[in-house]
Amino acid sequence: MPKIIGKSLHEHRQMTRQRLFTALSGLMTERGFDTITLADIAAQAGVGRTAVYNHFPDKEALLLGFITHETEEYAHRLERALDGVDDPVQQLRTYIRQQAQLARMFHLAPGPDLRTVLSRPTLQRLREHAEIVESILRRIITAGIASGVFPDQDIDPTVQLVNACLSGRLIPEEPHARERAVNAAEQFVLRAVGSRDVAA
Repeated sequence: MPKIIGKSLHEHRQMTRQRLFTALSGLMTERGFDTITLADIAAQAGVGRTAVYNHFPDKEALLLGFITHETEEYAHRLERALDGVDDPVQQLRTYIRQQAQLARMFHLAPGPDLRTVLSRPTLQRLREHAEIVESILRRIITAGIASGVFPDQDIDPTVQLVNACLSGRLIPEEPHARERAVNAAEQFVLRAVGSRDVAA
């Protein structure tokens, strides 16, 4: 019988899943998702190969589980950062800076773009998870329009364009260059949504 980690079966399952997520994340910084096998992930996580199948039926399901976990954690952090911020302009500034802190692993991982190697159902599920974060941005822009700090505009394409701008940016690691890039992104997005408050 496999060794139980943690103090209960539930904790064991949670810890095993976290090990698998950490292993997948680490492997994807080294090589493309298309070259990674479940055996590679199990070895990196320090669990038996059959343990992987107790949690995920295949590699795409594991990736989906990982991205779901990361998206939900990020959404919680974002909501905490926005807590107590009432001004829509400051909310948007906070959103931009939180987005800039994200590690763009899935955009920068070696190998082919994930969109070219995942099945259509998995891509659809990933799109659904992206909407968790998009709904927060949609709420901010809607509040800005309602309060008159942003002009009236078609919200759905605005949300898509803002996120495309932020997710496509390569934020430098060097602190001065990083702050300069984040300030530029902040001012660009504020201008794009029609805010007159774009001072750095």
